[in-house]
Amino acid sequence: MIRVAIVEDQRIVREGLIAVLEDEVTIEIVGEAANGQAALDLYAQELPDVVLMDLQMPVMDGPTAIGQLCQRWPQAKVLVLTTYATDEFIWAALRAGAKGYLLKDASADELVSAIQAVAKGSTHLAPDIAAKLVAGVSNPQPESLTPRELEVLHLLGRGRSNGEIALELDIALRTVKVHVQNILGKLGATNRTEAVSLAVRQKLISLT
Repeated sequence: MIRVAIVEDQRIVREGLIAVLEDEVTIEIVGEAANGQAALDLYAQELPDVVLMDLQMPVMDGPTAIGQLCQRWPQAKVLVLTTYATDEFIWAALRAGAKGYLLKDASADELVSAIQAVAKGSTHLAPDIAAKLVAGVSNPQPESLTPRELEVLHLLGRGRSNGEIALELDIALRTVKVHVQNILGKLGATNRTEAVSLAVRQKLISLT
């Protein structure tokens, strides 16, 4: 049996996934979580074989959760299931440590096959995602900010404090601090003001 944890903020989507996967005799659903922080707690409790994870979630987003999962538990296998097929989401998830990337319009058979492949240690990418990666081989992507980090950066540019950002984005204060440190590192900045200045010059954000 492949023990699977489902991490998805929309309950109706979680219920749909459970209904599909319960019919598969090789898969056992061991738990579900509605955000990245809850996913960490669930993983610590159940140690599932595969984590099926969304990307855009409250409290802690998918790329951040994937990164922390893989850092704490190197054996963790995460299969992303999302509606987003743009480069910034793909690279954020794969750099964080995801073993697979699938879109939510995938068939039940493809979903099961992806879970089985990731459980065995293989990588499984949706065909469109694989094509994007192949096309980018000759032009490697630089390390980019995740969608959540861009949101935090935008609020930094508007002069928001960490506490205000946490309230506005409905995430934990410590998560904001992690995002800020990641932003500084990726932009090569030594402080928030320098990060905002670099971001404006690189046209990542606008102060107008």
